[in-house]
Amino acid sequence: MTPLLLARIVRSIAFTACLILSVAIASGQQARPAITGISHMCVYASDLAASDHFYAHILGAAKGADPLDPAGTRYYFSPTQFVEVLSLPADHTLSRMACAAYNTADAAALRAYMHSHGVESASEVQTATDGSRWFKAKDPEGNEIRFIQPGRPPQLAAADPIGTHIIHIGYLVHSKSAEDIFYRDILGFRPYWFGAMQPERLDWVSQQVPDGHDWLEYMLVGDGSTTPLSHVDERELGVLNHFSLGVANMEQAVTRLISEDRLSPRHDGPQMGKDGKWQANLYDPDGTRVELMEFQPVMKPCCSPFTAESPAN
Repeated sequence: MTPLLLARIVRSIAFTACLILSVAIASGQQARPAITGISHMCVYASDLAASDHFYAHILGAAKGADPLDPAGTRYYFSPTQFVEVLSLPADHTLSRMACAAYNTADAAALRAYMHSHGVESASEVQTATDGSRWFKAKDPEGNEIRFIQPGRPPQLAAADPIGTHIIHIGYLVHSKSAEDIFYRDILGFRPYWFGAMQPERLDWVSQQVPDGHDWLEYMLVGDGSTTPLSHVDERELGVLNHFSLGVANMEQAVTRLISEDRLSPRHDGPQMGKDGKWQANLYDPDGTRVELMEFQPVMKPCCSPFTAESPAN
């Protein structure tokens, strides 16, 4: 390639990029601010003392005040990831999941971006007592989804949680196609893995946040899944609506829980998951599942290869 031809190609690429940018600006399009990972899950508790024992003792999280809701309590696994425990309201449904939340670099800009893409449920941005900025929206299934721009790091007592990284959140999904419009088309989540209990079916669809390695797991009860909707009761819903703590070594993590008498009364595993990762399950007093999972697969996954990198730690 001659220097003259190379120069023409470079000028052509630059011109095309400028043209695309000009069209985007002229049409009012906005760039999507980064969505970097999972922030937290909000869960309802019918017995706050029992939930405190589970999250603070069994999981070992650091207990702290809730800057978003003075009636809530946070249990931190790291300064930016936690579970928010709220008292079970009188008009509750079967679900004990109150919200799922993701961290963003700019809450106000993300809210504006979502509004420009037709997400009318996105609320006004609020500022919490720790300086964090946040807003909420509804996904197509009616789940409350929050986006948090972290504020000041919390001042916490020393803690030694069984895991320090919430690597994924999963919740019941009836329609993959409807949820994909929200999470993939608008928010930019990326395919990670999918699998099922039976061949030619689809039970789990995992896709990572756009700017990190944490992921959302659709727990399908429709779209060809092997879990018929009519069979989803309160106990099963607690299995479906869950969050996962990453651990480096499952044998060591479970051995520690046993030796320190920290297994929840209801638990199962360890077992090898269909994705080739070791997993074990604990359950809070209201049935919300907490899945311990190794960061990396040790076997070939069924159904689909991984299409993105797994979290390192």
